[in-house]
Order: sequence, then structure tokens, then C-alpha cells
Amino acid sequence: MNALHLVSRRKWAPFLWVLPVILLILFVYAYPLVSILRYSVHALQGAKQVFVGLANYRFVSKDFIFWTALRNNAILLINVPILTVIALLVAIPLYEGVKGWRFYRSVIFMPFVLPSVAIGLVFIYILQQNGLVNTVLRAAGLGMVALDWLGNPNLALPTLMAVIIWRELGFGVVLFLAAMTALPEELGEAARLDGANWFQEHLYVTIPQLKPVIRFFVVNEIISMISWVFGYVYVITGGGPGFATQVLELYIWKNAFAYRAFGVASAVAVILLTITLLIMVVGLGALFRSEEEEYV
Repeated sequence: MNALHLVSRRKWAPFLWVLPVILLILFVYAYPLVSILRYSVHALQGAKQVFVGLANYRFVSKDFIFWTALRNNAILLINVPILTVIALLVAIPLYEGVKGWRFYRSVIFMPFVLPSVAIGLVFIYILQQNGLVNTVLRAAGLGMVALDWLGNPNLALPTLMAVIIWRELGFGVVLFLAAMTALPEELGEAARLDGANWFQEHLYVTIPQLKPVIRFFVVNEIISMISWVFGYVYVITGGGPGFATQVLELYIWKNAFAYRAFGVASAVAVILLTITLLIMVVGLGALFRSEEEEYV
């Protein structure tokens, strides 16, 4: 009887050790999630929360600002293939040990370490009408291309996308560079012996071996473009001019804190969470399937 009791205690002991952490995670993540779901079907009337069913979701579905924000988030996804290609093009020369590669790697990765708010404040002074970029262009006799980068509705979103690419590039470069250092050098040497040039070696040998890492980076950046761009938008453009750079995160913030429409903000948060989870499930599922196929 004592032996059975001892075995039972040993069986449950690991779970008891991690139980406090599990409870903490449930409190940190599960409670806010349940609260958001509850608020999304309620509306604030006076000091009371009144159940309104799907009214908040119907309001959002008819709000052109929501659809503008969703469209802008979709446009930001263009950054993902651009970032992937540029990161690979930069990482490969660094992997081959170009002169000063340690310095270049540090310079490229440094923006990713900086907070997006600090980057936004710097680029406001650089890109405003009389900022550094336009001042240099005018001094060089290129005043015709000294544009209103942040005040022009047609330029604000592309300018914001360029800032995001500049900051996120370092993560991709370091990620790909770390993966390349773990690749067997024999395959590259064999390709060169077979007559492959520099382009063919990396296109047909190096990059195919990086597929799992590339897929991870793509999924991570897709999630970033959908749900992690608030800092850039809030600081640099505030969603303007007009709604040219409005995104879902800023839409949620404005409804929650500026308009005190907590139900609407919660409904959009649920929609954004659903989109993000779908991307994670599909993307990570594809990543795991590719890894399984490689081992088969």
C-alpha cells in the first residue's frame, strides 16, 4: 500500500511543481480573453454594461473605418516577401565573411533592438516636410522629389512600410545568418566542384536548406504586420492623414480609450485575435508538416 502511494506521489509530483506557473498563465491570458469575449457582446450605457448580443459585430461590419484599417493591414503584408528577399540577400554575403561583416551585422540588427516608439520619434524628424531627408534633397538640387512623406495620403502608408522594413530587417538577417552557420559546408563545396556559380550555389543549395527557418520568419512577420504595428502608426502618423494609415490595433485603441466604446473595441479585438490564430495554426502547421517530410 505504501509503495502504491509512493508511486502515485511520484506520478503527480511534476504536475504539482508546474501547477503555480500554469495557474499564473491561465490568469494572465485566460482571464483577459474571457473578459474581451464578454465585453464584445455588451455595450456601456451610463455606468452599466448592457447585453447587446452581436450588435457590436454588426456595427463593425458596416463601419468603413474598420474596413479601411483591415485593408491597410493587408497592404502591410506586402512587407513580408520584401523583407524575406532583402534579409536573404544581406545574410548571404555576411555568411561568406565579407570584410567588416561583424560591424555590418551589428549595424543591421541594432534597429530591431530599439523600441518602435523611439524609432517613430526619430523618423518624424527625418521625414517631416522640413525634415532631414527633404533638406538633403533640396541641398542636392532635387527639390522636386522633396515630398510630404507623412502628410500625403498616397505616400504615408508606403513611407510607414519602409520604416517597418528598416527596423524588422535585422531580425531576418540574424535569423538566417544563424541558420546558415549550422549548414554543412560539404554541400556548398560539392556544388562548386560540379560547376555551380555563386548564384546557383545559394539558389539551389543554401536557400532550400533554409526553408523551415524562412517559413518561421514569414509566419512571424505576417503576425507582426497584422497585430504588432501599433507603435509605428501611433507615433509616426496617428493613423492619418485621414485614415490613410489606420490599422486594426489603432482602431481598437481609439474605440476603447478615445470613444469609450469598449464593446466595439472588444469585438474588433476578437476579430483580430481570430485572424492571428488562424495564421498561426495554418503557418505553424505547414512548418511542422515540412519538417516531418524532411525526416521521412
